[in-house]
Formats: sequence, structure tokens, C-alpha cells
Amino acid sequence: MNGGTASLSTLTHLQCSRPSCGQRLDYTPAKNLCPACQAPLLARYDLARAKRTFNLPALKDRVRSMWRYAEVLPKAAPVSLGEGLTPLLHTRRYGAELGLANLYVKDEGLNPTGSFKARGLSAAVSMAKELGIETIALPTAGNAGGAAAAYAALAGLECVVAMPADTPAANIIEARAFGADVRLVQGLISDAGKLIAAKVAEEGWYEVATLKEPYRIEGKKTMGYELWEEFGGTLPDVIVYPTGGGVGLIGMWKAFEELEAMGLIGGERPRMIAVQAEGCAPIVRAFTAHAEASEFWQDAATVASGLRVPKALGDFIVLADVYASRGEAVAVSDVELMHACRRLAKLEGVFAAPEGGAGLFAVEKLVRDHKIGRDENIVVFNTGSGYKYLEAWQAALV
Repeated sequence: MNGGTASLSTLTHLQCSRPSCGQRLDYTPAKNLCPACQAPLLARYDLARAKRTFNLPALKDRVRSMWRYAEVLPKAAPVSLGEGLTPLLHTRRYGAELGLANLYVKDEGLNPTGSFKARGLSAAVSMAKELGIETIALPTAGNAGGAAAAYAALAGLECVVAMPADTPAANIIEARAFGADVRLVQGLISDAGKLIAAKVAEEGWYEVATLKEPYRIEGKKTMGYELWEEFGGTLPDVIVYPTGGGVGLIGMWKAFEELEAMGLIGGERPRMIAVQAEGCAPIVRAFTAHAEASEFWQDAATVASGLRVPKALGDFIVLADVYASRGEAVAVSDVELMHACRRLAKLEGVFAAPEGGAGLFAVEKLVRDHKIGRDENIVVFNTGSGYKYLEAWQAALV
């Protein structure tokens, strides 16, 4: 059994993510935001039916990709490059330096196109193709553009990508190599987003920007399912997640809710730690103020290009999940995050993205503040390969 057939999916409908709205919609035809309040839409499943076939023993013989979780993924033939099932590395030497017995790094840099974005774009492109979309379009800080272009190429779709002109060269090169129409803009991802939004209706594109369609979150949530599987049907105590748009954090929390609804875990949850760069930390500032949503961050700047998101569309969901988990939001400097990258490379042989370094240095701060216990199971997400950030690495090694 290939574990990725559309027939296993129990997708039933879409629902507005704002509790005050909660509008239910059919998942066909293709949709973007909630028509009533313009909030992100979430995919919903018949979890009572899903639990009949979804359990740890059933997963043993399934496809070695994220599509093994087919019951809780979009109802589409997978457009897959083998994304998911990334290594969970027990970083003993790095952990020992911090006095931690169980520090793990989930290395998403080993996904196709070198980042965690492969998960979300595999799901989004699969469903776009299923729904008859011909051209997808999105703004990106870098890695999502390359992933979108790769999966669009595999699916036979056209792809338009807008990204800041100072995006790391690897991201620009790979998107063009995969055949995407790459448009460089002066400014940030928010400026790239304005370009795409202005052209979508005129050009007939389908926008797959972060949280502007329902299925990238479904691919990202498989990180949560993998942790549940890797920890033998339990969850870690702490998850440390570099947060730009925050889709992975939102997705993992959604995965945990689904697992509980299927009776596969109880009400326990990891503490969710959202990590940002000091040069662009809207979620951290909102968390510190106990706010429900963030404010636009002016003059955003950081070498961790994936964290250079001045305001996330789903910021209210990220913050709600962090609060519900009794978690934290932490900011680190560019010097600190690249220092952590260098230590990880030297001690563990992992060539991480700056975003991964941000998570690791955040752990150091939390240990120092006695907010992480020595024997807790801590998972830090390295969201991409260092090979995608050679400019940042070159500057750090001077």
C-alpha cells in the first residue's frame, strides 16, 4: 500500500480559523481566504473514520514520505519528491555544553529543495492540480519559492514567484532552474506579496502565499505527526520553532489536536517556543505585551531571510497556540544565531540554516533563565540547509 492515495483521505470541508467566525465551506472549487472575514481557512477531516486505519502499527509498511499520513492530508494524488521523514538527531555534544540530556535537532534541511517548505508546497501543489489550477503564484522570502517551482514543475503547472532582490542567490537560481517566472522586488516579502496580490485576478493565477490557501499548513503539520511517530506515540516536552510566517508551529498544533481527537494522545502538549530574529520580532513583541496579534515590524533586517516577515497573516493563531501551550516567544541576534550555527556544525556535523541557529541559541537563553529542564525532551527545528545561505555563512566565517 502506497500510503498516499487520495482514497484514504478523510477531508470533508474547510473552516474559518477565527473562532468568532468559524464559517464552513466546501473544499471545491479552489478557495483562498474566508469570504466572510478574510482569515485563513483550515482543512477539516472525518477523524472518526480516519482513526479506523490510522495508528502506529499501520504506518510501518507505508510510503517513506509525509504522504504516509494520507488519512489527514488533502484528497489529491500526491505530487511528491519524497519530502518528510527527516532525521531527528540526538545532539549529545551540543546538549552537553548546555547541560541538557535530551536535545534533538529535527533536520528539515534534508528535504527536497533543502528546506521544510517542501512539505507545504507538496500538499498545496497536489491539491491545486487536483482542483484544476494551471498557474500558482506566491511571494517568498526564499525557500518557499524554490519549493513551489520544483513541485509546480513536477505537476506540470506554471509558477510565478516574487521575492526580495537581496534574497540568497541559491533561492533565486533554483526557482529559475525549475522554470518559474521569478520577479525580484526592492523591499521585503510584504512588498513581494503586494505585487502578487495585485496581479492574481488580472492574470488568473491561484495564490499559494503563506496561509492564503488551506493546504500548505497541511503539509507542514506532518512535522508534528513525525514527532509523535518518532517518540513512539508520545510528544516531546518542548518544541523550539523558528517563526517567520509561523505555519509550521500552527500546523503542528493542529496535528496534536487531530491526534487527540483520534484517541492517539491525551491532552498533553509540548511547550511551543516561537523564535525570531531581533531585527524582525513582531511575534516576540506581541507576546511580551500579551497581545492577541502583532503589529507590522518596520525596517525588518536579519541574515535569517526566512525570519524576515514583518507581519504574519496567521500571527493571531501563532500567539494563541503559544499561549495555550504555556510557551514562550524569544528573539536572538544575528551574531548569536550564527554562533549557534557554527557550534552545531563543529560539534554535530550539521550545516544548518541561520533560522536553525536561532532556535538553538534560544534554547541557551531558556536554559539560562531556568525555563527548560535538564531532562526534558527538547526538539529544535533546523528549517533549512546551510547550503541555501552561503552568503550568511561566508560572512560568519570571516
